[in-house]
Amino acid sequence: MPTARFAVFVVFLFNGAVFGTWASRVPALAAQVGASEGVLGLALLGSSLGLAVTAPFAARACAAFGARNVILASSALSVVVLPALALTGTPLALGVTLFGLGASIAALDVSMNIAAVTVIRSLDRPLMSQFHAGFSVGGLIGSVGAAVAASAGWTPLRHFLVAGVIGLLAVVAIARSVPGGRPDTPVRDQVHRPVLRRPVLWLLAGVALCSAIAEGASADWSALFFVRERGMSDAAAAGAYAGFSIAMAAARLLGEPVQRKLGPYRLLGAGAVLAAGGLALAVLVPSAAVGYAGFGLAGLGLAFGFPVIMDLAGDAGRRADGTGGEREIGLVTTVAYTGFLAGPPIVGGLAHASSLTASMGFVAVVTALIVPAVYFTARARRRELTREASAPARL
Repeated sequence: MPTARFAVFVVFLFNGAVFGTWASRVPALAAQVGASEGVLGLALLGSSLGLAVTAPFAARACAAFGARNVILASSALSVVVLPALALTGTPLALGVTLFGLGASIAALDVSMNIAAVTVIRSLDRPLMSQFHAGFSVGGLIGSVGAAVAASAGWTPLRHFLVAGVIGLLAVVAIARSVPGGRPDTPVRDQVHRPVLRRPVLWLLAGVALCSAIAEGASADWSALFFVRERGMSDAAAAGAYAGFSIAMAAARLLGEPVQRKLGPYRLLGAGAVLAAGGLALAVLVPSAAVGYAGFGLAGLGLAFGFPVIMDLAGDAGRRADGTGGEREIGLVTTVAYTGFLAGPPIVGGLAHASSLTASMGFVAVVTALIVPAVYFTARARRRELTREASAPARL
């Protein structure tokens, strides 16, 4: 039987593959429904709405039914909704279907992060970046599969059906090894400040928000950017997200020693500088090769964003018995998904008013905002820990 660590890695890989599969076929889906950049941005808003609306309920579902059950249910839903995208004929239908896919991805995202926290605590190792490397590897597999399918002339329907069946078989194979079964007793929180009143969590959520905008824009718009701004084919343009995913996966696989050496906050800040520089390079230099390199740098810089943020959120919610963190991860994830919610229409709207080059430049600026946000997050967490340490002395 697979280990819990391997099983959770496969779940992350599956989620990334689903995301990479449909994101890399955005040009084909846009042509299928006849959408311009602005209209496509509104259609992509459907997936973001599904993400943002579902995330807080997913955290509660994990506490009530167990992360494993939520993982299995959301995986099955993803496989059902994915081929439905290829049956849409209007931007509205595409947006509605993307809402369902976004909901399934959000439930899977929250539950797999909670399962990952369980494994990390049992092994006492900072493995979150390696689990998120699974998502990046999955994104790579999905984007490479999209490039192959596009080159072979496969319709999105045929492509999505094949990808969905393969992914579901992989999840079924490791289902029993996924940690986080249904709790035997209701979860009782220890006495502490309400989640919504903790500045450190809102600051973490702000960092996650900027990371989500940058990562989501790279996934949703990179292929279309290369098609319409650099004159590349659909198959060649899909390689941009593939390069982004390769860089991100490689960085995350090396994440444990790097995080131990730099610490979470310096790692987040340095990554933001690298990512913002890479995106700026891609939009300022009108060269396909330089664009590929720029998105590769963006992948390297954003690699540690979500893993480190989820790790810090889970640690902020840890109870004395070693459990906890569901609400904290749920809050940070929900706010982060507003990045996916706001990103597509903003990028699409800017592209419609000017160009995709200008809109991706905006994304580079948003990415740079992570640096000051990380600084204030570290200060808030230090103050919180100081108060917690001094509390017993006042009793």
